[in-house]
Amino acid sequence: MSTTPYWQERPMSDLRNTAADPGGGAAAVNKRRFLIRMITVLIGGMFLDGYILGIIGPLSSTIAEDLQLSSLMEGLIAAAALIGIFVGAPIGGWVTDRLGRKPVFMFDIALFTVASGLQFFVDSPGLLLAIRLLMGIAIGIEYGVGWPMLAEFSPTHLRGRLLGGMTIAWYSGFMVAFLFGYLLINNTDLSWQFILGTSTFLAAALFLGRIGLPESPRWLWSVGRRDEARALADKYMPDDTLADLEHEDVLKGTFGMLFSKQHWRATVFTSGFWFCAVTPYFAIATFAASVLETYGLDDPLAGGVGLSALATAGVVATVLLIDKLGRRALTIPPQWLCAAVLAVIGLWTGAPPAVVLTLFLVFSFFNAGYNTLTGVYPGEVFPTEIRGAGTGFAAAVSRVGAALGTFLLPISIETLGTGPTMLIAAVVAAAGAGLSQWLAPETKGMSLTEAAAVYSH
Repeated sequence: MSTTPYWQERPMSDLRNTAADPGGGAAAVNKRRFLIRMITVLIGGMFLDGYILGIIGPLSSTIAEDLQLSSLMEGLIAAAALIGIFVGAPIGGWVTDRLGRKPVFMFDIALFTVASGLQFFVDSPGLLLAIRLLMGIAIGIEYGVGWPMLAEFSPTHLRGRLLGGMTIAWYSGFMVAFLFGYLLINNTDLSWQFILGTSTFLAAALFLGRIGLPESPRWLWSVGRRDEARALADKYMPDDTLADLEHEDVLKGTFGMLFSKQHWRATVFTSGFWFCAVTPYFAIATFAASVLETYGLDDPLAGGVGLSALATAGVVATVLLIDKLGRRALTIPPQWLCAAVLAVIGLWTGAPPAVVLTLFLVFSFFNAGYNTLTGVYPGEVFPTEIRGAGTGFAAAVSRVGAALGTFLLPISIETLGTGPTMLIAAVVAAAGAGLSQWLAPETKGMSLTEAAAVYSH
């Protein structure tokens, strides 16, 4: 195996020419159909994540009344999926690097389908808590396999948009579930158990859609199964990634490699960036109505809806621009801007409500935009042998941030006040900006082999 970096052996112009000439005929058509199918079933997993987190909101009061939940149990059930993701993501990522992508993404959707189906039969708080925890573990496993697998099959020139599309799917799943749950619980006689269990139908469809999908050729190559890798790559992978495949190293990945001299920067950046991006988002988005009300807004609920709408717009804009402007341009400046916006909100305690709302809308748009990159970078900067483990570990760290932001914000507002709380959020955003200024790489237009090597030199 040559030790010369791929981009020195073969100019980037050759890669672009390969990407521009994808071939024709039945083979090219079959590859496009396969890619569409792969994108659909993997992005569908992220839609499910948003769905199970969104569906619980409009049902929470009904569930609490029916099961006679204490405040503690109600909070645990609401947070169970997040706890499960924290557990499942690193385990799933490690297993997918050891056993392969295919068995893991089939197992996790099967586990989710079974767990989701059990929601139809819930009759006690403990059972509901256990089921939601199990569903979260399944979604966490999906984090560790979904993004890596999509990255490994994506054409270089579309990889950023496809990985970013996972974030659009999450926001869409959350909003669809919230609206769906609200309409069903208020306008039908369906039980809350059935409404919660609606995720089973989508999960079953995704399970069927994944049957027969192949193993990742990049993973096969990384474990030395070269003949199988070449055969599957020729049949399924985009032509602009075929040559790059043979520049993968044959290495056995270990969890400890995430903290090695070669890869610690990728681990610190992806984990720290993701943590700092989601911590203020989950805090502010979860309590948007109450936060805005403290600033004197007459209709805080409408303001909260506006924040969600602007967040979705920010994700879509980032996905459309990511393969044109590059990763760093959409990662670093927006974080500094959001830190400044939160600082202004925290310091200008007497600001008119309209100004405060405008500032929160600006934050929501740009924060959601750079949050999109949290799903792009892990799939690119970790090599194949630890891509799953790296993505899963970063996802787990991010859930710590989400939980901390959600748990601590109301306590901070009550004890410190809204202004100091927003200043703390500004510090977290600034920390993410500084980390990204230092470590965020530019991976636009690079093959996965190139992108994974940016921290190695």
